[in-house]
Amino acid sequence: MSGRAAPFHCPYCGDEDLRPGEQGHGAWECAACSRAFQLKFLGLLAPTPHTATSDNTP
Repeated sequence: MSGRAAPFHCPYCGDEDLRPGEQGHGAWECAACSRAFQLKFLGLLAPTPHTATSDNTP
C-alpha cells in the first residue's frame, strides 16, 4: 500500500484540479475553489459484530 495516496476530487467543490500543498505532508490545494486541506490516515477500525436485521424475519 502506498503511503502517499492522492485524492481524486476536492472534498469541498468536487473539482479535480488539485496540487500538493506547501504546508507539509498530506496537504493539498484546490485551484478551482482556492481551498487548502490536509488528509491524514487515522488507522483501521475494529470489526463490529453484525446485528440482526430490522425486518423481523427469523
